Amino acid sequence: MDSAFTNVPPTTLADLLGREQVMDIGIRPQWDSPRVAGPAYTVRCEPGDNLMLHAAIYRAEPGSVVVVESGDLDYALAGGNVCAVARRRGIAAFVLDGLVRDIGEIREAGFPVFSRGVIPIPGGKKKLGTLGGAVRVGGVSVHSGDIVVADEEGIVVTPAARQEEILRGALAKLAKEAGESLDAWEEQHRARIEQALGEQGFTG
Repeated sequence: MDSAFTNVPPTTLADLLGREQVMDIGIRPQWDSPRVAGPAYTVRCEPGDNLMLHAAIYRAEPGSVVVVESGDLDYALAGGNVCAVARRRGIAAFVLDGLVRDIGEIREAGFPVFSRGVIPIPGGKKKLGTLGGAVRVGGVSVHSGDIVVADEEGIVVTPAARQEEILRGALAKLAKEAGESLDAWEEQHRARIEQALGEQGFTG
């Protein structure tokens, strides 16, 4: 089921889940990577430290999206070698509330990274955080096993308990849209807009 979410754009999921499940615009793809989808493997790093993310690449299951809370914009959580090893171990992507470095190497390795930016200085490896616990990343509460879908449109988190319901709804919505012509969409859209204007007393 996780792989089926790869065919669902974040825009469709956002329509179904609402704003609270969409990460803020500060966490962006750091290169033009394809859409990724997979179960979250959650990590919390202490500010200035990346030990737990580096531990996570050896513990997360293949196909996982490693989601990291750090709140740190002074040090990098990961660099080229860590991302290359993560890719080799089958991890789908990193979604980081923090920074990376070696972006050229990461891009060349083809490993999807969504973060707040790039900085050349690495974090330390001296502080224990957590693995597998609840985290807050990009303003969204994420639990291990939640389904993360990320691409250039944004990052949406589907709670694990709702994944079957949301996937069914998303696929039905996409099928309906695929069978609708632009002319039909325009007609319905215009009617909705005119109705909304009228309800607000607009007469122009």
